[in-house]
Amino acid sequence: MITKVANALNLKVNQVETVQQLASEGATIPFMARYRKEMTGNLDEVEIKGILDALQYEESLQKRKADVLAKLEELEKNTPELTKALEAATTLQQVEDIYLPYRPKRRTKAEQGREKGLQPLADWFRDKSPYSSDKVKELSQDVEVEEALPLVHAIIGEEWGEEAKLRQMLRDRVRKEGRLRSKKKKQAEDEKEIFAQYYEYEEKIAGIVPHRVLALNRGERTDVLQVKVVFDESRFMDQALRTYERLPKEKREVVEVAVTEAYKKSVFPAIEREIRGELTEKAEEQAIDVFSKNLKQLYMQPPLREVVVLGIDPAYRTGCKWAVVNEIGKVEEVGVFYPTAPKHDIAGAEKVLTRLAKKYPISVIVVGNGTASRETEQFVADWLKKAERDIAYAIVNEAGASVYSASEVARSEFPDLKVEERSAVSIARRIQDAMAELVKVDPQSVGVGQYQHDVSQNKLKASLEFVIESVVNMVGIDVNRASESLLTYVSGLNKTTAKNIVAYREENGRFETRKEIKKVPRLGAKAFEQAAGFLRIMNGKDVLDQTEIHPESYPLALSILKEIGSSKSEVGTAALRERLQQVDAKALSEQLEAGLPTVEDILKSLAKPGRDPREDIQKPLLRTDVMSLEDLQVGMEFQGTVRNVIDFGAFVDIGVKQDGLVHISKLSNRYVKHPLDVVAVGDIVTVWIEQVDVNRGRISLTMLAPNVK
Repeated sequence: MITKVANALNLKVNQVETVQQLASEGATIPFMARYRKEMTGNLDEVEIKGILDALQYEESLQKRKADVLAKLEELEKNTPELTKALEAATTLQQVEDIYLPYRPKRRTKAEQGREKGLQPLADWFRDKSPYSSDKVKELSQDVEVEEALPLVHAIIGEEWGEEAKLRQMLRDRVRKEGRLRSKKKKQAEDEKEIFAQYYEYEEKIAGIVPHRVLALNRGERTDVLQVKVVFDESRFMDQALRTYERLPKEKREVVEVAVTEAYKKSVFPAIEREIRGELTEKAEEQAIDVFSKNLKQLYMQPPLREVVVLGIDPAYRTGCKWAVVNEIGKVEEVGVFYPTAPKHDIAGAEKVLTRLAKKYPISVIVVGNGTASRETEQFVADWLKKAERDIAYAIVNEAGASVYSASEVARSEFPDLKVEERSAVSIARRIQDAMAELVKVDPQSVGVGQYQHDVSQNKLKASLEFVIESVVNMVGIDVNRASESLLTYVSGLNKTTAKNIVAYREENGRFETRKEIKKVPRLGAKAFEQAAGFLRIMNGKDVLDQTEIHPESYPLALSILKEIGSSKSEVGTAALRERLQQVDAKALSEQLEAGLPTVEDILKSLAKPGRDPREDIQKPLLRTDVMSLEDLQVGMEFQGTVRNVIDFGAFVDIGVKQDGLVHISKLSNRYVKHPLDVVAVGDIVTVWIEQVDVNRGRISLTMLAPNVK
């Protein structure tokens, strides 16, 4: 099994063995990827997860083989040939094909025929002996020939349709030659013509793109479309019937009727379901992959540290809720004003902003991108022109803020605030530290996917949680500031230990060393081993505690400092950074008899303790003015923020009411296989207006400069 997985993933056998062993000992994926590089051969998190997923599939396959073999033995149907076929099977589908003829079934027409003793007659029709009506009567037992023949057809058809090789041949043919066809159902209601392009639609299965599969599925599920697989069966049936061409004419006619009926009634419909299932599974995998990559970029948005922020949750009738949060995200004040219709109290809202700007050192105003967002943005931009000091504003994706604000987490965090006020706090904090705030939100609610409600929610949830765990551990967290929600995603921790860390911190004050974390109730030695390297103690007693260096490697770090004539007091200084640039990591690792990857990581950490990898990413785009849709002209150039990436392009916020779409063909002058190869959520990109449809609120953008053809 290990060899098979290694070959399939193009890895060494010992790498797969090591990952399996470490996982069995309780090691997490982030821990293996970060602190066991020498053991795994420098595998990253995705590769390690791929190994574990493949091993899990192989274990399921072996278990299913054993179950099927046991059932065949129980039925006294097993043969050396079946055992050999099961051993050779490499997929669960192949195992099920082998088992299909013996699987317990409901009482089929074929079974009724067998109960009446017609199996010998069905077998006789398929042998090459001469046809004889007397023989038919003889083998029909006590059943009239007219009644016996349909039952014989059923027996022959069922047995023909359960041949594993035949089903595989049909699958392969349909995958290669079949087409997916859709048409609008009679009396179907599609008021907004969401599925208009699929009313009369057909495409080869081999070439259909994933998002179209999900769109067709949704159209079918909402009773707008009728979707089916179409396939030119003539060549396949000619080949299937060739086996019987040497039978006597009368026998061949009976077999051909049986086979044709079976194909139409059961075999092709079953294969059609399988093919549709395969297409859906691949489309879901693609949608989940896109969502996961978008989510990762959203979580990796660089924080705006040490700034006071005013967050605004825009609305019409109920007014815009606002919250001022200080440099560390603590709520200073909350309230509501009404700059939008129906009250449209611009003067009153301006007084509130002016008062807040005098009372607090606000650097940024953050507006959520939901209902009434652009009207609120216009109001803020107009007020900024009158403001007595420099303040910028930004639009942030507020998806999931309302979900968070009504959650148990939010109620626990802000028991005295109203739901809408909590939402304003969340919006403000998202620009201070998107990752720390978004971990409190159901990841399926953050609005950066495509067709996320049309995929397996369990698979989506598992994939998104893996992304969050990867990002949280890649960044590392300040254990003295992290919320319970954030701590839950740290390697080795769970809801209980995360809650206990917060409780210990509240009771005993801040942690001064990593060692002190061991005192947290129910946080054992294994959990500490897995978590310690990802939990940082900023400005604590030991400078190494704010680095990525794991406590188990502190002796090695001290040896490295000694070798280069330095000490802990110099960690993070310009002098030490300059000295570290001259170090030969390979020679040092050999001299200290330590793994090269670990030595390299320690050198990086000593140079920049507490480094946040998000700092290398573009900061959020801050604005001071706004335009309307009507102001846009073809050819205008904008700086915009990528809000969502999908299979056919990217949506970019350029500071008007509607995000614009850059089609995949307009992303680059070179061939683009997928938009994620060019852009990611949060990227700041230069775009040009290509087309504006004011009535439909649509903006077409291009990233190809107008003078570039």
